[in-house]
Amino acid sequence: MDWSSYRGTHWSIKMSVKAKAIYTFLSENKEEISIQENEELVIFDENSVDGWFQGENSRGERGLFPASYVEIIRTRSNSNVTDCSISPAGSLGNDSSYFPPIPITPPHLQQPYDDDDDDDWDDWDDRSTVVEDADPTRSPGANGHTHQSPLSNNPNVHYRAKPYMERQDSISSSRKGSMVGRNLNRFSSFVRSGVEAFVLGDVPMMAKIAESYTIEMGPLGPRWKENPQPFSCSIEDPTKQTKFKGIKTYISYRVTPSHTGRPVYRRYKHFDWLYNRLLHKFTVISVPHLPEKQATGRFEEDFIEKRKRRLILWMNHMTSHPVLSQYEGFEHFLMCADDKQWKLGKRRAEKDEMVGAHFMLTLQIPNEHQDLQDVEERVDSFKSFAKKMDDSVMQLTHVASELVRKHLGGFRKEFQRLGNAFQSISQAFMLDPPHSSDTFNNAISHTGRTYENIGEMFAEQPKYDLFQMLDKLSLYQGLLANFPDIIHLQKGAFAKVKESQRMSDEGKMDQDEADGIRKRCRTVGFALQAEMSHFHQQREVDFKDMMQAYLREQIAFYQRVVQQLERTLRMYDCL
Repeated sequence: MDWSSYRGTHWSIKMSVKAKAIYTFLSENKEEISIQENEELVIFDENSVDGWFQGENSRGERGLFPASYVEIIRTRSNSNVTDCSISPAGSLGNDSSYFPPIPITPPHLQQPYDDDDDDDWDDWDDRSTVVEDADPTRSPGANGHTHQSPLSNNPNVHYRAKPYMERQDSISSSRKGSMVGRNLNRFSSFVRSGVEAFVLGDVPMMAKIAESYTIEMGPLGPRWKENPQPFSCSIEDPTKQTKFKGIKTYISYRVTPSHTGRPVYRRYKHFDWLYNRLLHKFTVISVPHLPEKQATGRFEEDFIEKRKRRLILWMNHMTSHPVLSQYEGFEHFLMCADDKQWKLGKRRAEKDEMVGAHFMLTLQIPNEHQDLQDVEERVDSFKSFAKKMDDSVMQLTHVASELVRKHLGGFRKEFQRLGNAFQSISQAFMLDPPHSSDTFNNAISHTGRTYENIGEMFAEQPKYDLFQMLDKLSLYQGLLANFPDIIHLQKGAFAKVKESQRMSDEGKMDQDEADGIRKRCRTVGFALQAEMSHFHQQREVDFKDMMQAYLREQIAFYQRVVQQLERTLRMYDCL
């Protein structure tokens, strides 16, 4: 969206509201302003424009900042209680049982605005099909996943009739105080994902489960069973298109799955819709983040090319994942070319019952026994590894970004300065004709031009190697950022097992009930280990490809530099 159209907007003082920043945001262009965590802000209009507020920070700077990075401070007139709700959420009314969701995805990886997708779904959809926004019983869980409360009033979700507190795979105890305590922090990802409810047996069994995902034992431990029909998918030909007689402009991508060979055309908002469906459904899977959005410069060639490269990496990760690649909503995204069928499939995906906690019911785990202490040690080891890898990826990203800056600026300038200096020597030698040699002077002058060309070669080189490296590192930054919350699910499940066993030993809980909690904890543990195994397998493939591609391009680059220098050197041989 072109923010320049909002520069002349007159904001009424009466519309202004106070707010507080819940995350730090650094501006990237002159239309935006930076805000710091906990900074007091003034928002000129509470109605965000494409996910952005226009307002003023504490330093008096005015401009745009993401609506999802701030919370509006509301003062109730009938009490001294300040009601803070996260923007741009609607009014909570008097329902004190609903708490606004807190985003747990790192702010720099979130998608705070709608990019080129600020219009309605128009010919692709109608707003009435969005289920999760209409149901306040949903709350986000680990990695941004949404949990559907077992007591949802959604008429499209049907549960087997049973008392709410009856526990799956266990016998409810009649002893007073036998229930394992719930986490007091209801914003914990363990709670919001629904995994706590699943482990404690509070997720009712579905009358019919049409899908299932299998975890099998491999040589290194649990792993997802491979997709029996693997495929790949290409993303090509980003094309600028318009509609509404040129009023609306967007970029369309040709998406072609290998197993059909039939292309479909998708906008970024379609990728964004799929991404959010994945977050809602797959509680214990690290869903790759989409490429970042930006408010301005969306139609610049460099940005379009960068987004295409990163969408390709995102798609490659999707098709290589044994579970994500088999998701019905993903198949719909890849295959549906008819507008009417798209709407139907979109509604069906949004009404999917097997999301969040209920997704755990679709998992088929091995019969092999695993000691929970061994599982916990394996998870702790992966946690340490992931933290170290995350730090290393961040370090390499910083170094590579700095190297790109030098290629585009410093290196080019230094070689140009060297080339100009050689040219100056050549010009000086020409000033005394009796002792001047044209051949010699031309060789020196050509040497200067060679180094100027080499400077331009350095400036062009990042697009062939460093940009691809940064793309891959960005993908893994997102994947690694998901794991702390996913690991927290397992840690919460371990804690419930230990608590239930203690209560059983003290006679406060039936052993059958404690065994049921342990059994469901095994499901969570197998799922996390399978995801860890897939991550290790895929990172070896990805980083091998990344390093080989970088080294090949570096070798080819320096060979071209050597060829230029050798041609220049030969000019001196005939003197």
